[in-house]
Amino acid sequence: MARYTGPKVRISRRFNEPILGDNKALQKKSYAPGQHGRGKKRKQSEYALQLSEKQKAKYIYGLLERQFARIFSEAARLKGVTGEKLLQLLESRLDNIVYRLGIAPTRRAARQLVLHKHITVNGDVVNISSYQVKPGDIIAVRERSKSLEAITNSLALQSARKYNWLEWDANEMSGKMINLPLRADIPENINETLIVELYSK
Repeated sequence: MARYTGPKVRISRRFNEPILGDNKALQKKSYAPGQHGRGKKRKQSEYALQLSEKQKAKYIYGLLERQFARIFSEAARLKGVTGEKLLQLLESRLDNIVYRLGIAPTRRAARQLVLHKHITVNGDVVNISSYQVKPGDIIAVRERSKSLEAITNSLALQSARKYNWLEWDANEMSGKMINLPLRADIPENINETLIVELYSK
């Protein structure tokens, strides 16, 4: 699957947020990357703000343009607030659920676990990171992968992570999606209204 493989810190500095993980460089250089990064910031146009918000969401969830546009089209067809539906679809991706459950420390690591067949959904191995998890689905670590150091280390570090729309059974190394998350349940700093406005033009 195609994904962004460029410099992660550069992206974080562009948005001045730890989008692809915390890094010391972001703390030391709180200005944009590039030759003119320290220069006076120009006032951004409405379009620039909308585009920036879409780019941020793409980087956070690890999607490229075509994938993101496809998810937005699906969100626009669903009943309800399009922006919230968009975030719900992004949050329901299997790689994101694996990350939210604490099985992997980052979405990139979660995607790798899924691709390498370490994760099951309702007892069946699923190696498609974009797989849409539905309420009631059981997401678990494959039996032979439960002793994998990357997984056990992540679970030890992320044991405090709790989301009221997900359940986690530490003994079975399995989680359940109880329901779709509400906007208030999604911690990402994304202004989805700007993304909707961009696609509505």
